[in-house]
Amino acid sequence: MKLVLTGATGFLGQRTLEHLVNDDRIHSIIANGRKIKNEIQVFKHEKIKYLLGDVSDEKFAFKLLLNATHVVHAAGLSSPWGTYTDFEKANLITQKNLISAAKKNQLKKFIHISTPSMYFELLDKMDVKEDDPLPKNLVNDYALTKRLAEIELINSQLPYVILRPRALIGRGDTVIMPRLIRAHQEGRLKIIGNGENLADLTAVVNVAEAIRLSLFAEDKALNEIYNITNGEPIKLWESISWMLTQLKLDPPTKKIPFSLVYFIASLLEIKAKINGNQEPALTKYGVGTLAKTITLDISKAKKLLKYKPIMNNEEGMDEFVKWYLEHATN
Repeated sequence: MKLVLTGATGFLGQRTLEHLVNDDRIHSIIANGRKIKNEIQVFKHEKIKYLLGDVSDEKFAFKLLLNATHVVHAAGLSSPWGTYTDFEKANLITQKNLISAAKKNQLKKFIHISTPSMYFELLDKMDVKEDDPLPKNLVNDYALTKRLAEIELINSQLPYVILRPRALIGRGDTVIMPRLIRAHQEGRLKIIGNGENLADLTAVVNVAEAIRLSLFAEDKALNEIYNITNGEPIKLWESISWMLTQLKLDPPTKKIPFSLVYFIASLLEIKAKINGNQEPALTKYGVGTLAKTITLDISKAKKLLKYKPIMNNEEGMDEFVKWYLEHATN
């Protein structure tokens, strides 16, 4: 197998490289990212060759997939805030370019990393399945462009697997947990609602394993969408408090009504759009994810992909804490 991995310099991409090189059936990996800011973003191995460039460039996308047999598309713009143009370029145009290149180069399989953000509504939702009806209006342009990218692949006639991993945690996380830590350090982290809401977390190595399984999936498992989590929903605020305690920070105890925080976030979003569209301190989506229960059903991945989490919530959180303590002081 000659594999191309986009987004290889990001959190998920790096950990996926580490995981995949151990499979003898994968002979070579072209690791793609737009640029390398520092050596931390590079995982060196004899199987890996880096090819930097932007897959929103159609010619580069074709060059990237030349002579490849499989592609894992993990690149994209993941953010609770931004312009539609930016999300469209990073999440939809890149998908169209890679699909076109995959057809021309006759790739055997296309693995796409999507998001369960498209399930989100301002409601508590338990055991969401992949084929449950999606909201009529998706929560933001990130979710919208990722869903449009899914549709492009579904209609492409290419053999594919789409993964929707939820809330990645672990060594190398520079997004979810660090955002919460910064909010706490700035005095902005308060328990929203009653603090009893449930959430799924996913150790990043479990997503890497789901990718590996997808690459070698049997025909009956192809052309499907899969939820990926650790399979053990937790009380979100208890986990946040545990993490902060491990970092020797006092966990939040003050509770604020969801309706009040949501109203404030709405005002801040309006203000941000008027004043140049810089990301506000609070977004409606961010508030909702911290206050509402959402858990995913992963039985389909277990049955068809033979997916089995290899790291649990506690191990994933502990891995992040140890990594963060090491790097936060550097």
